[in-house]
Amino acid sequence: MKLFKTVLLLLLAIGVSNCKQSTSETDVSQEIKTEQHTDAAGFSYETVTNDPTGLRLYTLKNGLKVYLGKNEEEPKIQTLIAVKAGSTYDPADNTGLAHYLEHMVFKGTDEIGTQDFEKEQVFLKEISDLYEQHKAETDPEKKKEIYKKIDEVSQEASKISIANEYDKLVNSLGAEGTNAFTSSEQTVYVNKIPSNELDKWLNVESERFSQVVLRLFHTELEAVYEEFNRGQDSDGRKQYFAVLEGLYPNHPYGTQTTIGKSEHLKNPSMEAIHAYFDKYYVPNNMAVILVGDIDFDSTVKKVNDAFGGYKSKDVTHPDFPKEPALTSPVKKEVYGPTAESIYVAFRTDGFGSEEEKMVTLIDYILANSQAGLIDLNLNQKQLVQNASSFTNFDNDYGFHLLYGSPKEGQTLDEVKGLLLNEIEKIKKGEFDDWLIDAVVNDMKLTRVRQFENASATAYEYLDTFIHFSDWKDRLVMLDQMNKITKQEIIDFANKHYGNNYVEVHKIKGEDKNIVKVQNPGITPVELNRDKESKFVQDFRKVETPPLQPKFIDYKTAIKSKETKNGISVSYIENKNNDLFDLNIIFDLGFDHDKKLSIASGYFDYLGTDKYSPEELKKEFYKLGINYSINSSADRTHVGISGLKENLDKGLALLEDLWKNAVPDQEAYSKYVDQIAKGRQDGKTQKRNILWNGLMNYGKYGEKSRLRNIYTIKELKEINPQELVDKIKGLYNLKQRVFYYGKDIDLAIASLDKNHVVNGELKDYPEKTTYVEKETGGNVYFVDYDMVQSEMIFLAKGAEFDPQKMAASSLFNTYFGSGLSSIVFQEIRESKSLAYSAFSQYSNASKKGDSNYLYAYIGTQANKMPEAVDAMMDLMTNMPEAEEQFNQAKEATLKKIAAKRITKSNIFWSYESLKKRGIDNDNRKEMYETIKNMTLADLKSFFNENIKGETYNILVIGNKKEADMEALSKLGVVKEMDIDYLFNYEKKNEDIKL
Repeated sequence: MKLFKTVLLLLLAIGVSNCKQSTSETDVSQEIKTEQHTDAAGFSYETVTNDPTGLRLYTLKNGLKVYLGKNEEEPKIQTLIAVKAGSTYDPADNTGLAHYLEHMVFKGTDEIGTQDFEKEQVFLKEISDLYEQHKAETDPEKKKEIYKKIDEVSQEASKISIANEYDKLVNSLGAEGTNAFTSSEQTVYVNKIPSNELDKWLNVESERFSQVVLRLFHTELEAVYEEFNRGQDSDGRKQYFAVLEGLYPNHPYGTQTTIGKSEHLKNPSMEAIHAYFDKYYVPNNMAVILVGDIDFDSTVKKVNDAFGGYKSKDVTHPDFPKEPALTSPVKKEVYGPTAESIYVAFRTDGFGSEEEKMVTLIDYILANSQAGLIDLNLNQKQLVQNASSFTNFDNDYGFHLLYGSPKEGQTLDEVKGLLLNEIEKIKKGEFDDWLIDAVVNDMKLTRVRQFENASATAYEYLDTFIHFSDWKDRLVMLDQMNKITKQEIIDFANKHYGNNYVEVHKIKGEDKNIVKVQNPGITPVELNRDKESKFVQDFRKVETPPLQPKFIDYKTAIKSKETKNGISVSYIENKNNDLFDLNIIFDLGFDHDKKLSIASGYFDYLGTDKYSPEELKKEFYKLGINYSINSSADRTHVGISGLKENLDKGLALLEDLWKNAVPDQEAYSKYVDQIAKGRQDGKTQKRNILWNGLMNYGKYGEKSRLRNIYTIKELKEINPQELVDKIKGLYNLKQRVFYYGKDIDLAIASLDKNHVVNGELKDYPEKTTYVEKETGGNVYFVDYDMVQSEMIFLAKGAEFDPQKMAASSLFNTYFGSGLSSIVFQEIRESKSLAYSAFSQYSNASKKGDSNYLYAYIGTQANKMPEAVDAMMDLMTNMPEAEEQFNQAKEATLKKIAAKRITKSNIFWSYESLKKRGIDNDNRKEMYETIKNMTLADLKSFFNENIKGETYNILVIGNKKEADMEALSKLGVVKEMDIDYLFNYEKKNEDIKL
């Protein structure tokens, strides 16, 4: 599934859509136009008629664009500060510059991050000059000497600087999601802030973007290089960039990556970075985007006060020569340890073009996660392991990419052939006439859900700005797509989809192009966390209007009724739209019966005596209804979601499947083959090995839920009728319902009509329990072909206690989570030993289970001993910084105060609390506890729950590169077999019937 679809589906929990009669068939594009206004203070702005987001777009006198949208669901504001320049703008001999500048914008200015800038800038100028010498020098030994001098001067400069002041400032506001990202044509800075902190946030950001000061440069550069290493360890990134190389052989989209080339990262120019900032970080090339709980008139005045004094400059955007047409397939291969897959990509015109509309429509006809051609013909029929498609559109060009993973014994060329065959069906018109309308309505209703979400709306505004587009054009795009005829699609496909594609084969094997470098031996820089700039001192004196927290009375917020059969229905009204979500809940899962998860997955490939599996999917899609049957460890859900007007038809269709599913031996055999291949593929994913395999073994040892599985041979011996009966048998077990939507009586009536249970419902079978093992003295190591080593320090804590939740929340903010935490500062900022490092005291999700303490480091293999020593020292001796503690405390309280539990989340959050033995909104108690906590209290929590803990160390890395001797000092090293970790059979084992 394309990234756009994936983000929306996960973020917005979509499953709604395409009933033609649910959406007006009138041409609303004629009713949408841009209008000019002037507010009471004299600021001019644009609106678009019939805009569901209510955007006000201001252009300040200096050219700065200000996008304002109102969303009052929670007292927060999603903020984005965007620069219309990214890696495409990098000089060809200085790639990675835009991305590295993005990192440096967090380092402060002449007022933020320094004790005495007049003294500091002398050192910074010397460092800059040394880097120019370093860049020009070709003799390796002389370069090392210059770098040694850079390191020495940087130590002196760091005695004056103050690390992470920006992060501490925004953290003290209660900001969430503080981050930034760079791509081809944009660099974007992100925060989500409590709405009462807007003034202080603007104060910080106004200062932040006024200039760039390249302090703590060489340590951050090494962190960026660790990010480069992570990219080398990502086969997906390598495969994706190979696509871009093939599609754009003469354009920066394909000739340079955002992260940059290794030789450029190791030979930076501070002068070039300053020049880039001065050229592109100017108001007429930037936008401030604010969506949330705001007042339009006062907000734009505040933004103008903060940024209106910035001086505009002429900005020239690069113009690149047109790429020649692709006339024959371009084949590329990339290698790495992960499972094989193939990408097939066609080049298109860019964002806002007519081609974007047509290609997007074709993409959804191919793959909409339910009734697309690839969905039904390849995935539903299990002709491949998995397949889908996605699109991407930048300013100059876009692409349409089809991808697939092979079944066991299937070649990548065979997968390619199957993917291209689905394109051929579009070219021949071999798709249902109703599918176009269904797809467009699907996207329209998806957009309804999207615009309910402040963050999603902000990112839509961002796309419009970055791509030189008009908001009006984006709003009318779906109506314009609705006018596209089937014949036009056929004609377009025949013209644009031929042998003009790039195919990239991801092959399992050694990548011989990996760049490996020496540990530069950076001397840790001073953090000066006990120091504050005058800016911070003044900032702390500014009082903010208080924001009062709001807590949920779950017993009144969640209402209940009963069906005629006596089934309890909990419900919450959807006050925003006509979409619903209905779940029939069984409080049993595969801990009660491990066949349940197998049966739940198998049901997706079944039809009934009336419908084939493919026909069933189409019927649901026509109704704008999604259905699901899924099992977790202790719960099974059978549910539907979508358009309220089709609830009854959707539930009737689901019940028909539930009651009348027809087992299919061929489908089951393919399903088992898919599970077998999925296991083999999963063994190649390092994240799965570390966070799933090693983590479970570190907690439970041999007897874990992860290892309690059926062998493939056992699965093949199961009669599929038994699995069908397993799901049908749920009907006779105790159950309850949760409904989120309008008109509860309609839902009850539909349940009474369609979901009829007979007799007394039965209790659940007994659960399998898993005993958590004591941790300590063990190093579990998996050998994996990678540049970095990744490790987790894991310690079993005390049994879950609600009284610890307040202290652990504050501890995590102060010590282990986020850019301003102690762990991040020490491991990355000071010592430059990792790109990613964090620690967390994790509360159990269930009463009676144990809490866990864990810490993570991902670092270049030759830095691992230093990184281990640094982390172990922190986990033994918590640094005490009073002001940083106060900021962390303030941030934690403000996040609680700004949090609103709404919509269906009210029910699901209460479900989570009840599992922990809590029957109220315990945030109130946490809030009061944290208000009264001192640094001494936090130190006591550390001494009682963290200091002195013994760890199981979980490590994945290249055995040839890892320092096994250093690991042996942490405990007994046991090299783990991946098949043993997951309790899988070896691949060459005979598992045939």
